Amino acid sequence: MLSKNRLRFIISLQKKKIRDEQNLFIIEGDKLVKEFLCSDMKVLSLIAKPEFIGSLPKDILNSIRTVEPASYEELKQISSLKTPHNALALVQMQVTETKPVKILKELCVALDFIQDPGNLGTIIRAASWFGIENIVCSNDCVDVYNPKVVQASMGAILNVKVHYFDLKEFLATASAKGKPVYGAMLEGNSIYEQNPGNKGVILLGNESKGISDDLLPFVTSRIMIPKFSVAKHGIDSLNVGMAASVIFSEFRRRSG
Repeated sequence: MLSKNRLRFIISLQKKKIRDEQNLFIIEGDKLVKEFLCSDMKVLSLIAKPEFIGSLPKDILNSIRTVEPASYEELKQISSLKTPHNALALVQMQVTETKPVKILKELCVALDFIQDPGNLGTIIRAASWFGIENIVCSNDCVDVYNPKVVQASMGAILNVKVHYFDLKEFLATASAKGKPVYGAMLEGNSIYEQNPGNKGVILLGNESKGISDDLLPFVTSRIMIPKFSVAKHGIDSLNVGMAASVIFSEFRRRSG
């Protein structure tokens, strides 16, 4: 049985300030927890139904600092989901100190003021699928360790490094290194008519405002996904997560 203080502490980790102070974040779900337990990430606490705990090999259980059996009602209290899963875990944050110059050696993604956790999680998942290892977020993007981001990434957060930089400085470095910056915008050229390489920066803007004006001077190629439908209502643009998947796919197809 979890104490009231323990319950309050776990719930408090849904706030970024507390996550940063404790250097911990929450993961939820049987599959996600098992994937983290088999990864290099350090799972410090497992809070789960007794039957889930009993299904794990002893060597895995021995690698966890604290294993705490919990009832459905307790899991419901600490879960950020409407319907809790059988397991929840507290994971130590991973420090990513990769320098911009190293990130720019390969194709990478830059995100300008992405606010929706589901969108960031989807973009991380798409990046992982298409073999893009680094995402650079502006400092005002949603926190990568937000429970909804982690949930939407579906474990892809294990494969992609997410960095928070001053985006203007990062793009200035890209420009100084002669790296192309592909800005996704409605008035760009069709992605299907471009010939992108396997290096450079794919820049995606805010859900409603697009790419910030102060970042536009760094854009070397304006790209867009053409609309093939003649429908006039409800689809004036694509969700940024959906757009990211299409763009990543075309970049990889073109570069082989």
